[in-house]
Amino acid sequence: MNFTRRDTLILAAAASALGLCGVSAANAAEGAMVDTAKLMAPAAGYVDHVMGNENAPVTVIEYAAPTCPHCAAFAVNVLPSFIEKYVDTGKVRLIIRPFMRFAQDAAIFVLADASGPENYHEVLQAYFKAQNVWAVSSTPLDALFDVAKQLGFTRESFDAALTNQELWTAIQALREQAINDFGLTGTPTFYVNGKTLVGDKTLEELAAEIDPLVPADFVAPAAE
Repeated sequence: MNFTRRDTLILAAAASALGLCGVSAANAAEGAMVDTAKLMAPAAGYVDHVMGNENAPVTVIEYAAPTCPHCAAFAVNVLPSFIEKYVDTGKVRLIIRPFMRFAQDAAIFVLADASGPENYHEVLQAYFKAQNVWAVSSTPLDALFDVAKQLGFTRESFDAALTNQELWTAIQALREQAINDFGLTGTPTFYVNGKTLVGDKTLEELAAEIDPLVPADFVAPAAE
């Protein structure tokens, strides 16, 4: 798929008419191991936004779509506690990667990228929290802008961000890589040191996978 900005906005309107139906819940093989070298090398043109200690014993990658209700539930109900327990303590390096179900998904990650590294995850979280408003709007571009305004975007900076064709293309390539190389078919999908975990996960379910991977003598890095 090679979309221009105009194409993506037209697709966004069509996606809105479909509501939140699209790629089904993830059904890749639970527990399957993937090639970690490939996993840590996202498709050309895409640069991961990483949270946490770069030397953490555990790396968790979540493929997420802002239009996915399960992803939103995780972002709102689980992710804050997960960050506090694992990312802030240096145990986990967390990477949230886009998986484009609809054009809005890519648009939101493009806006997050344009907001800068300090605000990247704040932008994603804001769209996940407001999903039940913008994702069902009959005017999707206006609905995305309404959220963006609350995050400090002007109409000019909003429009300028969405002209980043290189990032649109990279996000499309990232989707193809996830499908072809990792067998991913939906969101959310998590990889814990390369182990596949599919669909909704509670903090307790993630803890069951992560805790055995953290050395007993692990010491959190000193705060900078």
